[in-house]
Amino acid sequence: MASLELIDVRKTYGSGHTEVVALDHATLTVGDDEIVALVGPSGSGKTTLLSIAGGLLSPTSGQVRVGGEDITRYTNRQRTRFRRRRVGFVFQQVNLVPFLTARENLLVMPRIAGRRDRAVLERADRLLAELGLTEQAHQLPATLSGGERQRVAIGRALMNEPALILVDEPTSALDTRLGEQVMQLIVDEVTSRHTAAVIVTHDPRMARFAHRRVEIVDGHLHAPAPA
Repeated sequence: MASLELIDVRKTYGSGHTEVVALDHATLTVGDDEIVALVGPSGSGKTTLLSIAGGLLSPTSGQVRVGGEDITRYTNRQRTRFRRRRVGFVFQQVNLVPFLTARENLLVMPRIAGRRDRAVLERADRLLAELGLTEQAHQLPATLSGGERQRVAIGRALMNEPALILVDEPTSALDTRLGEQVMQLIVDEVTSRHTAAVIVTHDPRMARFAHRRVEIVDGHLHAPAPA
């Protein structure tokens, strides 16, 4: 079963002569255990595609399936519930809660969903250990390095055991060495959990970590080529 299916997806804003096409008849399938790099210039539709795949936006037309679940016509409330259950996000700006520790940042989404059981706490501690952050568990984001903050964001994205991880420019603020470490960490964590990921990047050095590369220009997906 595919972790993500976009079928003839279109996203427009406005109408008539003022219509802006952000995504134009995009079709993309991402299989289980697959990592796809989505590359393209600024304004090409990368973030729009990521937002539709993750249920942050609804498409104007077409079909979206995540883990076999058709989210195309979900209401805002249904999309919110879906995101909590099935999708993990790693944003360009890591968006950690500044007044919460690394461990508490991992626990935010489960607690919003009403989960406070011991299993959740144990999962957070296990992820922090796997990410090499046990000693930083009780530190605030401001005291962490850029790479450590990225690792916390990755851990947070994995907390709900998602069917799909969506990553937006994870290395844009990092130097090459640290960027490669973060990308390898994402690859290792995603593949070890048999999930899938779409990683938006403009950096071809980072795209090579993916199993497959897909280009997007002016809202159009091009035939995938080997990364």
